[in-house]
Amino acid sequence: MLRIRLLWLVAIILTLSCRGPRPGTPKNLPPPLMSTSVGPGDIFEVYVAGEKDIPKEFRVQPDGSIDFPYLNRVVVAGLEPQEIVDVIRKRLVAAGVLRDPQVTLVVKQYNSKKVIVIGQLQRPGSISWIDGMKLVDVISAAGGFTAIADSNHVILNRHLANGKIITVVVSVDAITDGAQADVPLQAGDTIKVESRAF
Repeated sequence: MLRIRLLWLVAIILTLSCRGPRPGTPKNLPPPLMSTSVGPGDIFEVYVAGEKDIPKEFRVQPDGSIDFPYLNRVVVAGLEPQEIVDVIRKRLVAAGVLRDPQVTLVVKQYNSKKVIVIGQLQRPGSISWIDGMKLVDVISAAGGFTAIADSNHVILNRHLANGKIITVVVSVDAITDGAQADVPLQAGDTIKVESRAF
């Protein structure tokens, strides 16, 4: 019985030692560049007050436009949601459809903006970025870690505005344990999860 307990204790110590020390909060990671402009494949909903016959959901076509009732083609690629609202309002007024339309827009899915996850995750691949997305959100969306993932040393690559790439190591264990804050992501970030060293 004592021998079994000693073997368990050795196994636990070896497991903990394989994980190594947790990296601290990344100091040199700049805040994410927040761009909520839409692109091809993105889906958004438009609400025009009092107009029940206007479809609600629109997908940006490969040429960057949508087909909007009464207006035909409206080019929206590269525009922020509020800019799209302004374009639709102005064109509805100019076409004589409505005098003072109240228009609101909600982006449902940014298919043109992705976060890439590779390595030891259940479902690696690309995940549609949403405003406010954080590292733990992406790990969850990818199905979580595999049994051999090194969740204590997750590599994050971020493209900067000047074209450079910065790489940091983040401990998801520390985040989920509440020891450090989750990391906000930007579209284009790549997350790599390697295997633990045994």
